[in-house]
Parts: sequence; structure tokens; C-alpha cells
Amino acid sequence: MVQTSLQKRAHNLSKVENQLALLNAVDALPFFESKLKEHNHFPLKAAKIDVLQINLGKMCNQVCKHCHVDAGPDRKEIMTLETMQFCLTALENSTISTVDLTGGAPEMNPNFRWFVERLSSLGKKIIVRCNLTILLANKKYNDLPEFFKANKVEVVSSLPYFTAIRTDAQRGKGVFEQSIEALKLLNNVGYGIENNLTLNLVYNPTGTFLPGDQEGLEKEFKTKLFEKYGIRFNHLFAITNLPVSRFLEYLVDNNQYQSYVQDLIDAFNPSSVSNVMCRTMVSVSWDGYLYDCDFNQMLDLKIKSNNHVKDFDCKQHEQRHIIVKKHCFGCTAGAGSSCGGATVS
Repeated sequence: MVQTSLQKRAHNLSKVENQLALLNAVDALPFFESKLKEHNHFPLKAAKIDVLQINLGKMCNQVCKHCHVDAGPDRKEIMTLETMQFCLTALENSTISTVDLTGGAPEMNPNFRWFVERLSSLGKKIIVRCNLTILLANKKYNDLPEFFKANKVEVVSSLPYFTAIRTDAQRGKGVFEQSIEALKLLNNVGYGIENNLTLNLVYNPTGTFLPGDQEGLEKEFKTKLFEKYGIRFNHLFAITNLPVSRFLEYLVDNNQYQSYVQDLIDAFNPSSVSNVMCRTMVSVSWDGYLYDCDFNQMLDLKIKSNNHVKDFDCKQHEQRHIIVKKHCFGCTAGAGSSCGGATVS
């Protein structure tokens, strides 16, 4: 069993190394930093940190084709109680207002509810990135909508499209139907309806193209989901697929890497650079290491100094230079892309 675990870790490290080699390759595609220099944005500097995004583990009940975390039921990486306590101490000693909990399925961490309650007691805004199907995966998760409501959690959930065929193509057979049922459970306790119970959805393309206009997509999603299922939600976030992890593997396997990244480069929008999420965020991995964003986290591009949450120094991190690679074109293409959707009008 130990050997199997070590083999899996070696395999995961090899995948990261291979992806970094590809992103660093000297080919026809220019480096992101060259584009930043061209528009006087290099080095890319952090600003005031408003968000601490915390990955509670890579374990998930789903295996989505686009997942940049490479999450799934077989992943054993889970944040410990000790690391959670380091996160709480970091938050107590900073002015960070928002905590963004992600995974995998963050709810599968055995200390998830304890952590949320502690964050709530600190008065922090709490976001949970819920994949929806986890609410139906096991009886122990069925009461999560009530738990979220009690702790005033903002729920952000992925729904690639308002039809089964496109959603299931990306996230697995039957996921759309389960997602609709989960959204109804959230609506039943007031999410997407009551003022203080925010339910936001995340759209990302099923293929190798950029997302459409976020405002237009939101209107279409609201109309279709309400008319057919009676579902209500607050906002839709349109997110670009970045060439990282499973999506990068898909691009390489289908000989579409160069063309897709070229599309991102051609769509580079200088106006989006000031609003990229890494400037106002620090990302914490399941084992407590610090990154500029969760995409850099998956490529193991750690912040260069004080890079563990037990040594968190908010003021220092607000003065850091952000590590950029070719995948960063995904966050600056078109209307921009972040964990909160488009970054420019």
C-alpha cells in the first residue's frame, strides 16, 4: 500500500514536471512576461490581499475532464487540522476579508464543518466552491444546504451548461440531472432567492474556445433554468479553460495545444491585467504551501519567500512579484477570467 502511494506521488510529480516543461518550451508562442513588458505591466505586482483561497484537498466524488486540480475519488491529499489552524492564525493576524474554500470537493475534508464554523466566528466572508453532486453523494452531505445557510456561506457551483448533453460531456454521465436536484435543494432553503444567501454558477466552455459574453450568458442561463426547472441563482461567472492539468493533457493529446494557446494570445486584453485575481489573492495548497493562484499551485510554482501558511506575512505578500508563465494568457484573454468570472466589461 505504501508503494502504491509513493508510485502515485511520483506519477503526479512527473505530470507537473512535464506540464512545466511544455509551458517553458521555446516555441512559436511568446512568453506571457514578454506581453506584459510590451504593455508596461512587468513585473506583475501584487496589491492589497482581499482573498485567501484554501484548497482543502484533492479528493472529489467526480472526475471532470477539464479539472485543473486533477481531482478525483482516488486522490488522498487532504488538509490536516494542524494546517487549518495555521490558516486561522494567518487570518486572525491579517485584514483579509474573504476565505474561498475549494478542492476537489472541499466538503469531503473530515474537518470541513469545524473549519467553516471557525471561519464564521472570525467574521470572514466564506465562499465554498461546491460541485453540487456532493450534496447527493452520501446521506452525511444531505444537510449541507442548511449548514451553509446557518454559516452564511456563499455557494459557487460549476454548471457548464443548461442542458444535460453538454454538462455530462464535461463532468460525467448523470451529473446534470444531479446538479439540477442539488440546485433545487439550495433554492428550497433560500439560496438564490433571499438577499443574504448567494448562489452563483460557473460556466466554462466544453471545448477549445473562449467563453461568450458573461452578461448575455447569465441572462440565458437564468431564463432556461427557471423556465424548465424553476431554478433561481444570483450571478453566472464565465471562466476560460486554462491549459493546465487535464485540459492541457487533452490539448496535447488532440494536437490542439499550440492553436489554443495562440487563440489566448491573440485575445490578450491589456485592460484585464490590472484585475487578474492573483494580485489580490493568495492560494493555500492542501499541505499549507502558498501560491499566487490555484493554477500556479497545480504547477507547483510556489511564492518565493515565506511560502508556507505557518509563516504567513500579509504585508510581505502584498509586495511580492507574481510568478507568470504561458498559462497566464488564459486569465487575460477577451474579457479576462478569474474565480469570479470576467474581469473587464
